[in-house]
Amino acid sequence: MKTLIQGVKGARDFYPEDMAFRSWLYRKLGNVSRLFGYQEYDGPFLERLELYAAKSGEELVREQSFVFDDRGGERIALRPELTPSLARMVATRQNELLFPLRWWAFGPFWRYERPQKGRSREFFQWNIDLVGVNSREADTEMLAIACTFFKEVGLSSDQVVISINDRELMEAELTNLGISADKLKGAYRLIDRREKMPSDAWDSFAKDMGITDKQLVAIKNLLENKELWKKSPALSYIFQLLEGMGFLSYVQYDPNIIRGLDYYTGIVFEARDRDGGRAIFGGGRYDNLVGDVGGQPAGGIGFAMGDVVIRLTLEKYNCIGELPVAPAKVLVTLFSPETVIPSIAITAKIRNAGIPVEIYPEVGKLPRQFKYADRQKIRFILILGPDEVISGKVTLKDMLDGTQTTVPLTEAIELILK
Repeated sequence: MKTLIQGVKGARDFYPEDMAFRSWLYRKLGNVSRLFGYQEYDGPFLERLELYAAKSGEELVREQSFVFDDRGGERIALRPELTPSLARMVATRQNELLFPLRWWAFGPFWRYERPQKGRSREFFQWNIDLVGVNSREADTEMLAIACTFFKEVGLSSDQVVISINDRELMEAELTNLGISADKLKGAYRLIDRREKMPSDAWDSFAKDMGITDKQLVAIKNLLENKELWKKSPALSYIFQLLEGMGFLSYVQYDPNIIRGLDYYTGIVFEARDRDGGRAIFGGGRYDNLVGDVGGQPAGGIGFAMGDVVIRLTLEKYNCIGELPVAPAKVLVTLFSPETVIPSIAITAKIRNAGIPVEIYPEVGKLPRQFKYADRQKIRFILILGPDEVISGKVTLKDMLDGTQTTVPLTEAIELILK
């Protein structure tokens, strides 16, 4: 027996039913993006490793990126995220672009992680960013986009929530606790890992970073303070705007949200299933990234959402419904060798009318062809037998209600279009 060649670990096969969901999701997020005036773009799948090395954080570069040397000896990475590419693209043509930029994309990304439910090494991701303005109104727009998407796909505020924090607020609070500037990134990484590590391991991690016992107790108290947002003028204003837009029920303050990437500077947020699921998406404000890759300072805010977790969430709450896999509305049968040529001619006429149509690829028994149409969920079956050829008509069967009628082809096309 031959050995079946296995796919690459963590990579994904997209069978037609998977592509049906991917296409459906692409349409939904595209509709929302365009509703807010965002333009579609994309970046390359390959980038120099240096683009991520100083911008995204050590964990992403050292532990999660697919990295290799090209034939010229240059260190190349399969893109693990899109924001650094966006910043590089903006910096490259900064004098030609019209700001503020509203851009969105949907494409494949790769991270070298342990494959598990809700996480694969290859995934598709929605990225949406507003670049060139640093304002609380811009921050609110990004949150409004996220809330609109949830409404678009049928997820209520009882099912999902967007947790938000302010890095500027946390920086001020941590500094007040005696955390020095050179330890702030480590403190952010500590906070980001709180829910991902056992409490004793988290305590040890803090001490290894040089956090004192007194500071650790104070940090824990800080992370339990759900009223801390009142010290942030940015959050107070954003909540006020969201309430006016009718989205406040989707958003809550959470001091534990800090985001692990180093380039975030202000508002940060994550969306989660309220019923204890994984993070659905995350994002925040980055005011230094375009300057860090060689451009002029241009603040931005955005978020990214992977297709794996959102599909699990949508399936959990029955938000997807039945997605058609076969595009054809009509199956033209092959009744006998004598009817092959006229059946092919009729198929062409139906297709010329703009109707997706399949023709059964070989002469066979009609029950077999009917069964195929049923399994493919093709609604109409068109039969052209010897009697129909003589009369110049076709028999049209509606698989939805079982009715069958013999009419001229032009009338059959009209019935199908209705």
